Amino acid sequence: MHTTSKSAGKSALNLASPVNFTSAKYGKALEIGSGFTAMTFKEKDYSGSMDPLVMVDHYRMTAPTFGPHPHAGLSAVSVLFEDSDGLFHNRDSLGNDFDLMPGDLYWLKAGAGVIHDESPRQGAKIHGLQVFVNLPSADKKSEPSYLHVRAQDMPVYEEHGGRIRIVLGETNGISGQQAPASPMTILDGRIDAQSTFSHQLKGGENAWLYAIKGELDMAICEQEINLLAGQSIAISSSGETSLNTVRVSNSGNQQAHFALFAGKPIAEDFIQKGPFVMNTEVEIAQVEADFSAGKLGHLK
Repeated sequence: MHTTSKSAGKSALNLASPVNFTSAKYGKALEIGSGFTAMTFKEKDYSGSMDPLVMVDHYRMTAPTFGPHPHAGLSAVSVLFEDSDGLFHNRDSLGNDFDLMPGDLYWLKAGAGVIHDESPRQGAKIHGLQVFVNLPSADKKSEPSYLHVRAQDMPVYEEHGGRIRIVLGETNGISGQQAPASPMTILDGRIDAQSTFSHQLKGGENAWLYAIKGELDMAICEQEINLLAGQSIAISSSGETSLNTVRVSNSGNQQAHFALFAGKPIAEDFIQKGPFVMNTEVEIAQVEADFSAGKLGHLK
């Protein structure tokens, strides 16, 4: 469902600032069958500032849709929101076969290749983010691995009208589990009306901020932007050592819901073709041949 694309150059919207951010962008509507709807966001729309993220689908899923499918050269990450209802059955060629619960995370580092399948159990209504995270060229042929973090094991930062689930990484001195690939922070946050939450980016990190519900005002380095529900921005840093604070405020009269991803960019050109992310067309052709030959594994 995803077309081939190459990463774009770095954003350069304000060279005088230690950070730059894109304009607010809506995703594109995506509907597959009768049980999957999404808004999809792709790196090519963010002038390279979304790196290391390749794409994000904000989806709702009520029926099996994709069936068993391959991945290679990337990490496929599922973040389930707490308002999901029911169980999300997860299987892969690493031998995993279990249900994800509302609020869970599943990070599948595909590396050289895996087969994956996930689908709602009967009657389930799944709400979450499906994210493709790029792997550096040195890791695209690595052994696959995975991380499952249960919702009850995620620390929560609660202060100043905010409730922030630390899905991965850390914020405000509170640390959750670490990604099995490059370090990344993933926050699932809710902010009450007229409240503010701040997160400090590490030196050299990019970030992607998405307003899931409500209206947000984002400020960083004396620059500000307003995000409506369904809009996102990507933030890039111009220095390896500067620490920049992202301040997210809810100036509305109802609770707002957002997601924040932060990690260091890989800064490599790549090609995405469906579930594969490689550095060259030759590598894409090879992994497609490996999949056809059954070399990426099998579900039990």
